[in-house]
Amino acid sequence: MNTNETESSPTLVFIPCFSGAPWSAEQLAPYGEAPKRTLRLPEGVDDIERYADHVETAIADLDDYVLVGDSFGANIALALATRRPRGLRALVLSGGFAANPVDSKPWKALMRVVGKARGPLYRQLTLRAHAHRLASPFDDNGQVPWSEARSRDLFLANTPATSFDARLRAVLTADYVDALGRVRVPTLLLTPSHDVLIGENASKVMLAGIPDAREVVLPNTGHMFRFSHPATYASAVKDFLDALPTTRQGADA
Repeated sequence: MNTNETESSPTLVFIPCFSGAPWSAEQLAPYGEAPKRTLRLPEGVDDIERYADHVETAIADLDDYVLVGDSFGANIALALATRRPRGLRALVLSGGFAANPVDSKPWKALMRVVGKARGPLYRQLTLRAHAHRLASPFDDNGQVPWSEARSRDLFLANTPATSFDARLRAVLTADYVDALGRVRVPTLLLTPSHDVLIGENASKVMLAGIPDAREVVLPNTGHMFRFSHPATYASAVKDFLDALPTTRQGADA
């Protein structure tokens, strides 16, 4: 086997949040001409490994890529990265977690109950409560003013109640803490300064467990910073990518 260095621009693979909706053109635009790919999450899936299977299949044709996962998508990206897939050059995890970040047993129990809501209860109770947990004081001051109403609309348009419930069960059972050491690529933990939903301990766990991880906290942002601050978010990602080696090791038989 002979090794050779090959220059290339990795494809940026953007993995959706809990809503399941692909990243929008508005959120992808700040990355300019970089090769990009996004996808919609499958419906009704209640296991993170199966979401990782879905992503792995969708990018099977790529031999050089960076996974960029936001929130729930960060957990999916992390799950895939622990498999050490061929072609993965780097990892970006924003507002993510290695295991269910909710410590309170009463809140966990409430999450299970809320997830079972259907019809008007889902639309009026579950989604309003979830949008409230996603909110921050900085949402309306970004490049794209955001609000609880816009978060709720995002889920109304993209997330059936059965999928919300299934993804909630996936969150409650996900645990990659013991597998963090298997991630062997440079990793950026992109963290908002205000995040009621995830909390500050989640990034600390990943920072301690992933060998080549670094954290950037974006001031005056909340959990929905990919939506409210797309340019600020993309700038941090691009700074990280610009610092990566410009060549990668390839193998020829």
